[in-house]
Amino acid sequence: MQQIFLFLYRLRAFILFLILELLALGIIFTHNSPQGAVYFNSSNKFTGRLLSSKNNIVSYFTLNSTNKALAEKNASLLNRLDKMTTISDSAYFNLDSSFSNHFNFWSARVINNSINLSQNYITLNKGSLDGVEEGMGVFNEQGIVGRVKGTSSHFSSVISLLHTDLLISSKIKKSEVFGSTKWDGVNSNEAKLLYVPRHVKVEPGLEIVTSGYNAVFPEGLPIGKVKDVSQGSETNYLDITISLGADFSKLNFVYLVKNDLREEIDSLEMEMVTPNQ
Repeated sequence: MQQIFLFLYRLRAFILFLILELLALGIIFTHNSPQGAVYFNSSNKFTGRLLSSKNNIVSYFTLNSTNKALAEKNASLLNRLDKMTTISDSAYFNLDSSFSNHFNFWSARVINNSINLSQNYITLNKGSLDGVEEGMGVFNEQGIVGRVKGTSSHFSSVISLLHTDLLISSKIKKSEVFGSTKWDGVNSNEAKLLYVPRHVKVEPGLEIVTSGYNAVFPEGLPIGKVKDVSQGSETNYLDITISLGADFSKLNFVYLVKNDLREEIDSLEMEMVTPNQ
């Protein structure tokens, strides 16, 4: 303790100088507007930079939770939009309410994904306990991703659109011409649009969306855009290559969609295929 007092005693002149200097600066900043403004602006600028740096660091480490929250919010908004949107159709009116607004949406995170195989799969962090069921559609903001193949309690396996056995009922948005999207196993950014008749005029750049002709996806979800068109080797159909909207090398958060009327539709269509004898 004595050493500390001796140290302070030796610096008494310097300490007195600092105190008087601070008092002088305080008087100057208090009673002189220009100097006070400079001090105020400088201190605010320094504090602002410090807080901004802190916020950037905190935001970086919370990006995952932020993205998760946004995905869940978007799923909620999709549900609300589906409940609010009605489709104008001059051939059908006064539809029973049980036939409208029958799609529900969830968000999920991709935890595993392959793109280098001929039959690729995706694993999601949501399972049967979260309401995920086999057959549900999977998509993101850019386009269709795949269809749920199986579930466990906490996870689900998805047949990727990059799977040579998966067909997606599609249509050309501008002309309403129907076809099927199927990956040919070559390029992870491209697929084929099948069964479009040769007489149909198809140009590069046309948007391809879901047709709504199956019980998996609602109508109008993006799939991709026409890249190349040729007559092909088939006698009746065009050879159409489309650029996929979804970037499968960067999948993170996706949405799952469930058609509440799917079992009823599937049952009815099965009766058409195998009528009672």
